[in-house]
Amino acid sequence: MAKRSKFVKPATRSVATAEVVANKRISPTFIRITIAGEELSTIAPMGADQWFRIFIPQAGNGELRLPSAASALWYAQYLRIPKDVRPVLRAYTVRAYREAGSGLFGETPEIDIDFAFHGDIGPASAWAVSAASGDKVGLLDEGLIYNPAPEATWQLLVGDESALPAILGILDSAPTDLRAEVFIEIPHPDDKQEHPELGGVNVHWLVREDPQAKPGVLALETVRAADLPTGPSYTFVGGEQALTTGLRRHLVNDRNFAKQDISFTGFWRVGHAAN
Repeated sequence: MAKRSKFVKPATRSVATAEVVANKRISPTFIRITIAGEELSTIAPMGADQWFRIFIPQAGNGELRLPSAASALWYAQYLRIPKDVRPVLRAYTVRAYREAGSGLFGETPEIDIDFAFHGDIGPASAWAVSAASGDKVGLLDEGLIYNPAPEATWQLLVGDESALPAILGILDSAPTDLRAEVFIEIPHPDDKQEHPELGGVNVHWLVREDPQAKPGVLALETVRAADLPTGPSYTFVGGEQALTTGLRRHLVNDRNFAKQDISFTGFWRVGHAAN
């Protein structure tokens, strides 16, 4: 039997350029940036937690220098760009993809990106606050981290605010018979977003009431204490690094979950400018 791949990679990819067409604060924590452009047609929408690398011009420098390769050479090319013009490089999730002709702001393809704003502590957050129509960015599609085994009878989806776009993307793409327990930690009750109402899915919104509390702790403690289903499962967890590593350790050591059935990714770390 062929071994299941850990990730789902796009069939083809290239470094695509696009420009900002809208900037909207959609909740106390989230800023939604919409980008558009003909080259976004090279990105095949995959749904779920499809993610990409975004290249953002340095603050005060409108020039956008990008690698030309989308193969394994792209990062070496990126590092060869002079530091004073090398773009900021971060990873984000496709919150929504609209094909050419079905967009809200024009005739070219559009992508919505939700930025979780943790204060002006990183270049991507700072860019999202001030991004204006016409500002250019580059994208490199990376595919999916979410890749459940077909034998899983239920799923566990857990994340803090940085993983909210990925988890909601998974629910947006989910089959109607999905069974899942979903735990999403957010800083403010108004950060809740609409999602499909699926009969077998329980979504638990966890509001971090103490603004000084470390992100991810509430989600980790809640799942540790939760009465979870039994049977073959698949887990997707994303967010602050301590949440992802701590939950994986708990599931494997305390609940005997199989390591290969847990996908985890640390989107950021407290004290570091991950955004």
